[in-house]
Parts: sequence; structure tokens; C-alpha cells
Amino acid sequence: MIQERLKYQPINDRPRLTWPNGARVAVWIVSNVEYYEFLPPKDQPRDAWPRTPHPDVLGYGLRDYGNRVGLWRLTELTDELNLPVTLSLNLGNWLHYPEIFEASMKRCWDVMAHGIYNTRYHWDMDKDAEREAIQECVEIYRNLTGAPLRGWFSPAATWTENTPDLVAEAGITYSGDWYHDDQPTDLATRTGRLITLPYQMDINDAMVWRHHFEGEDFAQMIIDHFDTLWREGTDQGRVVCIALHPYISSQPHRIRPLERALRHIVDHDDVWLATGAEIADWYLQQNPQVRP
Repeated sequence: MIQERLKYQPINDRPRLTWPNGARVAVWIVSNVEYYEFLPPKDQPRDAWPRTPHPDVLGYGLRDYGNRVGLWRLTELTDELNLPVTLSLNLGNWLHYPEIFEASMKRCWDVMAHGIYNTRYHWDMDKDAEREAIQECVEIYRNLTGAPLRGWFSPAATWTENTPDLVAEAGITYSGDWYHDDQPTDLATRTGRLITLPYQMDINDAMVWRHHFEGEDFAQMIIDHFDTLWREGTDQGRVVCIALHPYISSQPHRIRPLERALRHIVDHDDVWLATGAEIADWYLQQNPQVRP
């Protein structure tokens, strides 16, 4: 089934991918702006709060720090560096925190929907229930912004074998659910066209933090990752994704190493700083037909 969804083609044997103005890499900064329920539903495939019994005040408080403080600290940095931002957004966040919605609209942040809450998992969902959950995100986004939803990343990285079909059916352009490549790729679906954008689980502060690496380690990982793809981008355009969570990287002791890494990127030539939707649209413009 996977070969039907996603055709294999070595990156050194593909038509050359180019970016605007001859850039070597397209860089998108993804800020995971999430909402965790204090008391999530109990009948789910995973316990959202492993510290039991509930409530897990420690776990909840850490995540909510991202919305109360961390996001605003990160916003100061991305504003200063003039960096476009794509939100991996639990749509419930905007409903609970209108100030975050207003800041998003003011800065024209792109949105890759991340479900309603990050404590509602899509594992084992039947097709109709998952379709309803995706459509709810589409409708909330349209009602709040008047625009179509462009991107999708399943909540807490949980999905089913139906997810690509349902995302394409909803009219969404790109997905961050797959972590298989350094370029956008087409994903075969039953209805419509859906492309995957490289989203990082390695250059992702949540993954690094779980393995007890700290801010300086993560900053060096970002720099090394970027430098490799920037060098390789002379022959074949690449995508650099930096996945951040404001409750992690925007802690006071981690924001300065992150700033160092982002300045390293901004100071390079031949870099296209873009949103997820901009990368997807460019790829589709250059590849109006599915690549063979």
C-alpha cells in the first residue's frame, strides 16, 4: 500500500527542483501552538497525562506556559529577524485565546491545522469520525479568517490509513504528517491532489528535549542540519524545517541558543524564508502534474 501512496525516487535521480531567485533551500519555521485539555477524555488510545491520577498540574502547566509566555517571547525573536512563521495550530487554541488569534492575523502567519486539541488522538478513529474532525478544523478556520485551510498535521502526530484521503477530500493543499524526504512530494489520494512538506522530527525541540538535550545542543543541530542542506542545495533544492514548541524553546534558558541558530540561517545568502503554503504553491506551480 505504501508504494501506491508514495512512489519511490532517489533524490539524486529526480528532475531538479529550484526555488525562487535561485535559492538553495526553502526554510520554514513551524511553531507548534497547541492546546492541551486539563482533563481530556478518558476513552482514548493513550493517556494524555502519564502522571496519574489526574489532574496532572505539572504537565498541563508546562504546556500552558507556551501560550502565556513562550509564544510571545518567540514572537519577539521572529519579528526582529523578520521570519515568516507557520503555525502547527490546535484550532481550539484560537477559540480559547483570542489574543493569539489576533497576533496570528496581524502577522499573516500561515496555519497547518493540528486538530482541535493536542489531547484528542486520531489513532483508531473510524473514517466518518476522522472526516468530521478534519472538517471541524476546516470550518473553524474559515469562520475565523474567511479563508480556506491550506495545511494539515494530525494532532500529536496520530493518524490512520484514511488520513491522506480525508485531508485531500477536505480541499487541503499540503500535509506535514510524513517525515520521509528533504523535498515536497506527491501523495496519492482518492480525491484531489495532496503534497507532503518535509516536517522534522529530528530538528524538533520536543524530540530533542525528551532525550535530555539542551538548548545549545539543539542550536548546533539546527546549524549543522541547515549547513548540510544548504550545501546540497547547489545541485537539488532542499527544504529546511525547524519545528519549535513555545513551551520548550522559548524558556528563558533556551531562547538565546535558538536566536543564535536562527541568525546563522538569516545571515546566509541563497535562502528562501517561506511559509508552508508558499512552499507548497511554488512546488505545485513548478510541477502542475504529479511527478512520475
